Amino acid sequence: MTTPRAIVQVSQSVPTMEGAGVSLRRVFGFAEPERFDPFLLMDDFRNERPQQYLAGFPWHPHRGIETITYMLAGEVTHGDSLGNEGTIGPGDVQWMTAGSGIVHQEMPKGNAGGQMGGFQLWANLPRAQKMMDPRYRDVPAAEIPHVVLPGGASAKVIAGEIGGTKGPITDVVIDPTYADLSLPAGAELRLPTPRGHTAFAYVIEGAAHFDEARSRAVPDRHLVLLDDGDEVILSASDTPARLLFIAGKPLGEPVAWRGPIVMNTEQELRTAFEEYRNGTFIKHGKPR
Repeated sequence: MTTPRAIVQVSQSVPTMEGAGVSLRRVFGFAEPERFDPFLLMDDFRNERPQQYLAGFPWHPHRGIETITYMLAGEVTHGDSLGNEGTIGPGDVQWMTAGSGIVHQEMPKGNAGGQMGGFQLWANLPRAQKMMDPRYRDVPAAEIPHVVLPGGASAKVIAGEIGGTKGPITDVVIDPTYADLSLPAGAELRLPTPRGHTAFAYVIEGAAHFDEARSRAVPDRHLVLLDDGDEVILSASDTPARLLFIAGKPLGEPVAWRGPIVMNTEQELRTAFEEYRNGTFIKHGKPR
């Protein structure tokens, strides 16, 4: 017998500012990291006003985490201390493992209509992998499978498996699921989920229900944290809905977190910032 996941929390993303003055919305982050374990933070940077995002995210460090960027509109050009550089555009994903340390920059650019947007998710690394070699996995939109599901729903599968289709991102210790789900008006989807994994959804178009009774419509820019279970029951209201569904295996480890660096102890944090100040932060490749 399957157990549907129930809603634990519904919250609206809140306006904030990051980088050199980029206006975005914080979905969650910097409070109660155990609540979303193994995930740390998520930002929604959809924006139609170039003056609010063109300053971008100049050179900054990361250690101990993975950052996952999924683009919907516009482009982000990136470069890092290992000499990597490139651009991701609509539908593309960049899965960056900071590991032992990386310094990078991300500079956004809008499309012809000035629109720029997507989402960045931070996932924690376990103690045993905190100091692993940094790596990038850039996945173009064409390599992300699109699967049609029962009832007319569909999914772009970035990581994990949905409807028998596996996403291109593999070999990640938290065994993540990351999917962009679209539901036609009135459609229902029963989505199997690994028991014991933290799971949440973020509505990005329309409104969605998260129980069989359709008791509450959760609108755009709202987060839904779910409790444990074997499946999620999703449905759209009288208009189509689109949402990001994300799940992963909790680490259950201590979190010491300051800004862009996440370790297990305060001493490890102090060491990381001391190394950044004295130029020994980069363990692999050439520092910038």
